Amino acid sequence: MKEVEKWYDEKYDEWSRLEHHPVEFDITMRFLKEAFKGEGLNLLDIGGGPGRYAIELKKMGHRVTLVDLSKRNIQLAEEKAKLESVTYEGLYQGNALDLSDLNLLKGSFDGILLMGPLYHLLEERERKQAIEEALTYLKTGGILVAAFISAYAPIQDHLKGLDPIESVQKLLRYLKDGRNTPEEGFTTAYFITPKEAIGLMEEFPLRKQIFASVENVLASKEQELKNLSGKDYENYLDICFQLSQDPYVFGAGEHFLYIGEKISHPHFDMPSKSLDRSWDSKSE
Repeated sequence: MKEVEKWYDEKYDEWSRLEHHPVEFDITMRFLKEAFKGEGLNLLDIGGGPGRYAIELKKMGHRVTLVDLSKRNIQLAEEKAKLESVTYEGLYQGNALDLSDLNLLKGSFDGILLMGPLYHLLEERERKQAIEEALTYLKTGGILVAAFISAYAPIQDHLKGLDPIESVQKLLRYLKDGRNTPEEGFTTAYFITPKEAIGLMEEFPLRKQIFASVENVLASKEQELKNLSGKDYENYLDICFQLSQDPYVFGAGEHFLYIGEKISHPHFDMPSKSLDRSWDSKSE
């Protein structure tokens, strides 16, 4: 975690990243607006970076507490919020694996965003720990939004500019082993397949509402889309949004989004009727 913290403190500009990837931001915001329709909801953004999503949620009238591992991101989140004339209910530097030092009230949040920490946890037990920690602070009936980097993302990243490929097997190996080390050009990260992400979330007391491939068919057309504006851009965005839950395009996206409701029953084995399960059975 120290290496990841240093990456965001010293090397990486997360605020600008989402400016360079408008499809990811715009599609994700569509889902967040659907997930958090109430008024004045109490939301916790764990791993919220410099506040791109948190600020938009504040503008929607929600109460938002933001936590991030990076001190620099926390400083940026405060600066950007002031520029947008919004104020967080809380702004903390903290680790998604253990939020106990922050004195947050357990079971008090209407919604929790876990859109970043799962990117950087190599071990399954750590990913489970982060999800369990988030659910501790979520009300029964509250909404959890979790994000993952797709194991297909390195391939899509090359397709955008048809970049030279040093090794075909190096790109394809993420489909078998999603572990990425800093020596490979990005910080410590775990790239996940749709099947693995779905299976992970099904282990928790959550009623799935959405599993989506965020960029799906638009992933490799990012540069061309930046030249569009107005209705043309929105039309392509509409196609992407409407296809995002189609299991046949899951692998095209660079990020996956899971949205689920926390349920109270301790035994939560429920049959899934979702598109992603039909995809799962066909893939075996």
